[in-house]
Amino acid sequence: MLTESLEMYLETIVRLERREGKARVTDMARELGVSKPSVHIALHELENRGLAEHERYGAILLTPAGRDAAEEIARRHGILTEYLSRVLGVSPETAERDACRIEHYLSRETMERIEEAIGE
Repeated sequence: MLTESLEMYLETIVRLERREGKARVTDMARELGVSKPSVHIALHELENRGLAEHERYGAILLTPAGRDAAEEIARRHGILTEYLSRVLGVSPETAERDACRIEHYLSRETMERIEEAIGE
């Protein structure tokens, strides 16, 4: 089981890859508002769990297992954002922010019901 923090790092790696073509420590630190040493600590943990690889001063790469986990986190985030904005009428900015906060805590059952509610 991943912690909320590690899930945020995985999600950020994917977001940076999509936006900038790759994820680097400096970009991760800026995106998450943390120090570079904090990113290195998280990357070390992701490497120990077989989810990411990082060479000094190089890009951060997700392993197949890391990519699967990150894509699932991003999928939940998208579903929650859509539910909050489309079904509940929350502003897009608030929906995005709230989805980011709650995506880590919802049970599988609740996520399935939300997916049903939006037709996923």
